[in-house]
Amino acid sequence: MSGSRRTVQGMAVNIGMVTFDTTDPRRLAEFWRAALDTKVEIDAEGYFISLEPVGDGPALGFQKVTDPTPGKNRVHLDVSGGRPEVERLAGLGATVVGDQEVPGFSWTVMADPDGNQFCVGHGVS
Repeated sequence: MSGSRRTVQGMAVNIGMVTFDTTDPRRLAEFWRAALDTKVEIDAEGYFISLEPVGDGPALGFQKVTDPTPGKNRVHLDVSGGRPEVERLAGLGATVVGDQEVPGFSWTVMADPDGNQFCVGHGVS
């Protein structure tokens, strides 16, 4: 369905934002702002911050919570860029969790400064 939207009872449905719960929205938003080379769109006094979407993708939001969900995150972001991006993101404060490979594709699992895991694809091999 490339280039088209599914409709539900006559309404177009799309993902407008992916939101992270965090105890420090500014710190986490700054990491992802630099990682994605985008700008802050909304800053509601540090309680909620959203970044401008990159390309046709969804915006990222960061909302202040007193106690983030423990354990492994159930949703994660996949970004492209290969091994050079792994080094750049580590320099911004991400940590490498490990490398993964399946036939024809490899990626690095990383964690942002709050410990949210995300993957950096190395492309088709």
